[in-house]
Amino acid sequence: MPACVTQNRMEVFKSGDQAKVFRDFAHAPSKVEASVKALKEQFGTVRAVLELHTFSSLNPEFLSEYKGTLNGADKAVVFYSPNAVKIKKLDAVSSTQILKAFQREDLVVFTDPAAFQDFLFDQDFTETSLLLMSSGNYGGLDFEKVKEILK
Repeated sequence: MPACVTQNRMEVFKSGDQAKVFRDFAHAPSKVEASVKALKEQFGTVRAVLELHTFSSLNPEFLSEYKGTLNGADKAVVFYSPNAVKIKKLDAVSSTQILKAFQREDLVVFTDPAAFQDFLFDQDFTETSLLLMSSGNYGGLDFEKVKEILK
């Protein structure tokens, strides 16, 4: 594969009889919004999960750029690791700041990888597309187990 080809953009990670899982490298606000919109138009019900992982996405001053980016999703989740914030030597980010930035009252925010995985694996994905957007790995998400949640 040529080096100039971008991998992991809207990759069909798993396709079941009634659901699909997409992995997308999207993390910039414009790409997050475009990915959610594209899946919504093509597949209907979308659960979008965004991991804030990059220096810019974890910057409290940049967070407001995400306003409305997940509004096209039927259910929206944001995961971030406070440890990643510390490692990158950035100012701490709170769940309250994320909720305020995205301006979506039903947004679910996770900072604990185990709690996030429990939540994800407890969802019903019948007739639903799951969109996993990140340049990271959600604190060690078991992607093989993600494949098993689809019928």
